[in-house]
Parts: sequence; structure tokens; C-alpha cells
Amino acid sequence: MPKRKKTFPCGHKGYGQICHRCTHNQVVERVSLQNQTAKRQAKQAWLASFEQDPIDLSMLPKHVVLKARQIIAELQHHCNYTDFGGKRLRHDRFIISIPITRHYRMLCRDCGNILVPQAVLSHEDYNVCKPGG
Repeated sequence: MPKRKKTFPCGHKGYGQICHRCTHNQVVERVSLQNQTAKRQAKQAWLASFEQDPIDLSMLPKHVVLKARQIIAELQHHCNYTDFGGKRLRHDRFIISIPITRHYRMLCRDCGNILVPQAVLSHEDYNVCKPGG
């Protein structure tokens, strides 16, 4: 005599003691909720990290932010700006331009022994904003 499919309380049909479809959906929902929580926490940590930056980097792409933070940290340890390909501007020798990527530049002010980061600009904004250029 062949086995007959059983109808579970959820409305699904199957042969076992429990509805495997509902069990699977519950597991998927639980994992999905954990992933959402982890993503939310990671995003909050990323947003909180901008409070420690000396300049506003919040509107920049992630790879630019990471590279800018790396350069700022090394400048604070008194590395030379020429190590990063930085150059002094012709119209104002106290401002130094350091390339972050091909499309972004960091402007720093020379204050004697240290360089103080002023802004990170896209290459277009950098070309427009520099006076005398």
C-alpha cells in the first residue's frame, strides 16, 4: 500500500513528521534577520568612524575615504608629503596637493613642522577651486 501525503496544519503537504518547507523558511528568515542586523551594525560603525576624521570625508566613495585616512595617519607621523606624490601649489606655496586616486586630491596647509589636512576634492572641484589656475 503506497504512502499518502499528509496535510500539515500550515496547509502544505508532505510525508514527514514536520513541514520541511516551513522549517526551511524559518531558518532562512532567521539567517536573513541576522544578516540585516550585521549589515546595520557595520553601517553604523562606518558612519561613526567619520566623527574621528579631522576633515569631512562623508560624501566620498569608500575607497577614497580609506586611502585618505591612510595618508592622514602617515602625515601625522611626520612622513614627507613627497612620499605620496604631493606638490606645492604655484600660487600659494603653503598649500600642498596630494593625489588620493586619479580623480581625487587632498589639500593640506603647511604649518611649519606639520601638514594640516584642509579638504579632499574631486579632480574637477580641485581644478575649479584653486585660484590662479
